[in-house]
Amino acid sequence: MERLKDSPNNQSKMSEENPVKFGKRNRNISQSSSSSGSNNLSSSANLLKDQCYSLEVPEGGFPKNESFVSEDYLSDSSEGDDDSSRGTWDNPIEFLLSCLSFAVGLGNIWRFPYLCYRNGGGAFLIPYVISLIFMGLPVFLFEMSAGQFSSEGPISIWKICPLFQGIGYGMCILSLYIGTYYNIILSWAFFYIFSSFSTSLPWASCGNWWNSEACRRVDSTNCTAHFGLMTSAGDCVLQKDVTIDVWRNITEELNQSKMPSDEFFHNFMLDISKGIHDLGAIRWELAICLLLAWVIVYFALWNGIKSFGKLVYFTSLFPYLILVILLIRAATLPGYMDGITFYLTPKWEKLLEINVWADACIQIFFSLGVTWGGMITLASYNKFENNVFRDAVIVGIGNCLTSFFAGFVIFGIIGYMAHELGVKVEDVAAQGAGLAFIAYPEAVSRMPLSPVWSILFFVMLLSLGFGTQFSTTETVVTIILDEFPHLRGKNRRWLLLGVCAFMYCAGLFMITEGGMYVLQLVDNHSATYSALILGCSEVCVMAWIYGADRFLEDMKFMLGFYPYPRFFWKWAWKVISPSIVVLILVFTWVDYDGNSYGEYDFPAWANALGWMITFSSVILIPIVAIIKICNEEGTFTARIQKLTQPTYDWGPASPQHRRLPTADCSGLGGYSGPIQGSNMTLVTNASNPNIKDIKDTNFSHLEPLNEDFEEDTSSEDDGLNMRAIREEAKLKSNSKK
Repeated sequence: MERLKDSPNNQSKMSEENPVKFGKRNRNISQSSSSSGSNNLSSSANLLKDQCYSLEVPEGGFPKNESFVSEDYLSDSSEGDDDSSRGTWDNPIEFLLSCLSFAVGLGNIWRFPYLCYRNGGGAFLIPYVISLIFMGLPVFLFEMSAGQFSSEGPISIWKICPLFQGIGYGMCILSLYIGTYYNIILSWAFFYIFSSFSTSLPWASCGNWWNSEACRRVDSTNCTAHFGLMTSAGDCVLQKDVTIDVWRNITEELNQSKMPSDEFFHNFMLDISKGIHDLGAIRWELAICLLLAWVIVYFALWNGIKSFGKLVYFTSLFPYLILVILLIRAATLPGYMDGITFYLTPKWEKLLEINVWADACIQIFFSLGVTWGGMITLASYNKFENNVFRDAVIVGIGNCLTSFFAGFVIFGIIGYMAHELGVKVEDVAAQGAGLAFIAYPEAVSRMPLSPVWSILFFVMLLSLGFGTQFSTTETVVTIILDEFPHLRGKNRRWLLLGVCAFMYCAGLFMITEGGMYVLQLVDNHSATYSALILGCSEVCVMAWIYGADRFLEDMKFMLGFYPYPRFFWKWAWKVISPSIVVLILVFTWVDYDGNSYGEYDFPAWANALGWMITFSSVILIPIVAIIKICNEEGTFTARIQKLTQPTYDWGPASPQHRRLPTADCSGLGGYSGPIQGSNMTLVTNASNPNIKDIKDTNFSHLEPLNEDFEEDTSSEDDGLNMRAIREEAKLKSNSKK
């Protein structure tokens, strides 16, 4: 509205060149008014009242020397309710599936089952569900709701509290790290798929050039049943038949032995070096696979969410089809029930251990992908009225059920492998890359038609991984586009190409001979402590500075109802979720014992580098805050006060959804952000049921217009006669005197 306070000459010039037109939109108003100025003041008040209902200020304010509100703008603003320049999902199903595809990732397959068996089997589900309800869903719902309400990315969404915009920049850095190393894992999956196109899997035997003397692949089931040990030559040795020294040597030899799948992964594919100090050369086979992965990402995001929205039908649903097929196959294998029993048998005493609860909270926090910026980005492309509360609950519960279901597949296969090796299930159970690229391939190699099952498994990993990778890369692109809107349109594809190329080049360090150590370092530090700090910060800023009640009112305005139960979400945001996140942060910090991979411990300088990676995103919070304070004017207190209030353009992106409560129109309700600047729609449409009748409002205190306007000689249907209103206001003022 500051633009409306221009000089009288400028306002007069604007009126002369482009008189206000309201005819087509307010025909009923024009018919009740007369250009002769003979109407009484009440008709003018009614005219102004109706004007208050329908005036809208275009995005970016009124250009100088142009009409107050043009017919073109009025017609455009009534079409749709979203920011067309950013784009929207074609239908709500695409958004729901994209969120599910983002949240359900590799961690659901290779980490949750391991945590479940390590922390009490079925008993682990209790802290897991409690963590979802009291910590996971509140943070998840906040990010999705804020993104949909404002149609903004992770940086520009902090118009809600500009002082803490550094949280958004931290999310951007986090997404860069995650997107860079996540595609490395997908390049490994491509390598295994290409290696599986053969009559027998290359890791099915120890007769390859990359195998060492420690490689051992024999069926020791019968030997183990008689309490014997199988030598590398395939002989079963019983303890009663040999001396103590011979038995000890055989035992040490078995402890140092490696499976063929282990040596294929480390010796052939990675050609792993001795440590992070020895990066070595780039593995060009992996470089080609990594390039393929980034080419797929680029073309998947070619048209933004329009192309991505169609791919999520595959990336979100196909993994479930493969999981069902693998479950049916695993159920027919010997040892399946041993694995499932080990997976689900509850150990209730584990619930008394604090690390069990910490593992549950950490797994929920990172499985949902909060603080990565992905959920904010995906929700920002929603239609304003979408039921984001329903979607958040569905995705959160669906993510947990997927993890639980995947456990039946993974531990069924591990049970079979333990049966084949003649060992206990706990001796085979693994997590992370060890499960996906060593334990499972070893089990698959022992099945009939092993190449088929290998291809199916790694295609499933690809679909899971790409679902998360697409969203993470789109987050980075969206952040840049929101900061530099001129890059939208055709320039977007060049920006996307630049982002993909940059992240590909950064990933080359992780496909060197020592790249596995670099990946472990980035994985351990990029999205652990920093993600927890960002998560705690964003929830506290919303709940305590912007106000949890205020945000709930925004949600009611957007959804038409409060998320149920209202008091739970309020106190979960204000107290419960931040407290849990802080406890997790403290626990993981205390439990930190340096980085390691296998038997290799990272040197001190590498651990220090890891902490630099951690704080490279977190440090942006105070840095951005200091810069913003320095750029403001006034006293320090005044600067802080201004920067902790939402900006004038915080709120719904569509003019139809922005409402302005004023003293004169106190019953209008709606958006409660600060009222300043020209980028503000005055009130919502007159048909909005929330708007009260203000026909009895007294407009007599309005200051008479001082500027001279040309007489509008057009017909009644063509618009508003400002001279008539001015003359009537003067007559009323003179009569009072």
